[in-house]
Amino acid sequence: MGGSSGFGFAAVEKLAKHGMNVAVLYRETSVAEKLLKESFVKIAASNSTTILPYNINALDQAGRALFIKEFAAHAGKHSVKLLLHSIARGNLKPLTINPKKVARPNAGGDLARKDSDEEGADDVYNELSIEDIQLTAYAMSTSLLDWTRLLLNADLFQADGRIIGLTSEGAHKYWEGYAAVSIAKASLESLAKYMAVEFSAYGLKTNIIQAGVTETASLKRIPGSEELIEMCTKRNPFGRMTKPNDVAGVIYLLCTDESFWINGSIIHVDGGEHCK
Repeated sequence: MGGSSGFGFAAVEKLAKHGMNVAVLYRETSVAEKLLKESFVKIAASNSTTILPYNINALDQAGRALFIKEFAAHAGKHSVKLLLHSIARGNLKPLTINPKKVARPNAGGDLARKDSDEEGADDVYNELSIEDIQLTAYAMSTSLLDWTRLLLNADLFQADGRIIGLTSEGAHKYWEGYAAVSIAKASLESLAKYMAVEFSAYGLKTNIIQAGVTETASLKRIPGSEELIEMCTKRNPFGRMTKPNDVAGVIYLLCTDESFWINGSIIHVDGGEHCK
């Protein structure tokens, strides 16, 4: 899920390279999807694998039901080795209005921040609402539970299935405008712990990857992302940011037979950035 860019797309490339067939869920415009599908065709052809693209709303019950129906008919039962949750959808707003800054929605529906002294500026976008928190938490955390149950009920998981979610250092530290996402990521970490225990009865292993700060489209939407990039590059022992391919490599490793005893872990994939 969330396989059209960033960590998700890098994982598609990596897993296909190692012979895994991949079903990719994403939400894109028709123009963007055309280019995306062309990339999938090339990746699949060069690795002799199958990539099934699904442009659906993974957070919608109807979208999930449609996927299960189509995917089960194509792949059959016990066909899912990995459920990767890489959805990056949420609100980037402060908890309270800063009178010196006004946030407005950009064309994509996410928020851009700018300084403003305009009298009567539209402040409705400045403050994080409870609904914003709930929507972000479901998108980036608890929807993983719905998807896991859905695949289980449809008998789609293999006996040694793996579940992977993605968190960030922002779950434990203050980043400007990141409150809703931080709440979601912290929730995801707790959820994964319980899933690791309770879904072990089905042979499933649940783990979370904490990636280092990575220059993705999602990061650029965070207020002050330039400063965050500079700070994390200096902190990193290797003097560079984490790349999507770094994370994709560990996603693949967690699918191997040798990793079957890793369950309920938060794995840092950041070159040691979290140590400083």
